[in-house]
Amino acid sequence: MKIFYGVQGTGNGHISRARIMAKQFAKMNISVDYLFTGRPADKYFDMECFGDYQTRNGISFTSANGRVQHFETLRNLKLATFIQDVKSLDLSGYDLVLNDFEPVSAWAARKQNVKCMAISHQASFLRPVPTKGLTWLDSVILQHFAPSDIQLGVHWYHFGYNIIPPFIEPMVQNETSSNKIMVYLPFESLDYVTSILTGLSDYEFCCYHPDAQNLVLDNIEFKALSRETFKFDLAASTGVIANAGFELSSEAISYGKPLLLKPLNGQFEQKSNAHTLSLLGLADVLPDLDMDAIETWLQKRDAGKVVFPSNPDVFAEWIIAGDWSNTKALKDKLWADVEFPQFVYDKLSRMKAA
Repeated sequence: MKIFYGVQGTGNGHISRARIMAKQFAKMNISVDYLFTGRPADKYFDMECFGDYQTRNGISFTSANGRVQHFETLRNLKLATFIQDVKSLDLSGYDLVLNDFEPVSAWAARKQNVKCMAISHQASFLRPVPTKGLTWLDSVILQHFAPSDIQLGVHWYHFGYNIIPPFIEPMVQNETSSNKIMVYLPFESLDYVTSILTGLSDYEFCCYHPDAQNLVLDNIEFKALSRETFKFDLAASTGVIANAGFELSSEAISYGKPLLLKPLNGQFEQKSNAHTLSLLGLADVLPDLDMDAIETWLQKRDAGKVVFPSNPDVFAEWIIAGDWSNTKALKDKLWADVEFPQFVYDKLSRMKAA
């Protein structure tokens, strides 16, 4: 079987999920070619496992100061380039397009009649799972941004639908003791984040940001983006403050890290992520960055630990078997290996009863 894998590159979570799958496909000697869109080609990092991957411009949402900028998104949309990229992407010879919310390969598959399977967190919102701030425009975008023939959502719970759990690699062992709080707020102004953290002088922070350079300032250690050092610092952290992206939130709750989320304003997915984790009792949520509220969380932070599968071999074997209409057996097998804290089971029971 020959697979083409399209990955949305605007968020590191999409790429992290693809890395796990790429390593498994390599173990199984499965031929996979990769396409990444949504960010400049020179802004990708730690991409060795994808071999000779391709990039295109794609479509991405513009944000500034913690809020989606809808006008800027439309102004930056290069529609003619997108249409040309779809037309020029040759998928002949491929048996399947795997797609993590990536529009170029999805539309190319649609036009060339190649089977396309969505494996994304966004696909879970095609089912009636808990949401926050979902508008009719969001629903239209979900349906048409990256169309697919088969939808497998990835979420923290299946809610009774064709949704699979995230695959989380085991936590990197870090023997270095640390009292630092991990901070990853890439959609917020670095200057504003700095002003908040320096005001919390009784605590130490390790802050990753796209605009950061490696340096130490007062109680903050700033670090440029690097997947490997990020994993070590996450393992050593005593808590996580982040926007409400899916992948980092998944890692934090699987590692048992207290989690404080400030969702990106104007983006329903992050609001829905924060809402869901709050419903499950696995995170605290701030609508805006507020020093007093952060300090209150720092004083009381606690956490539960969720066990997600680390090895996607069952999923990869299901893909290769080709019986893609039989999603229930896959879902049941994967969720059988997930373990929640008792308080989460209690909350889920109450939600079902309601």
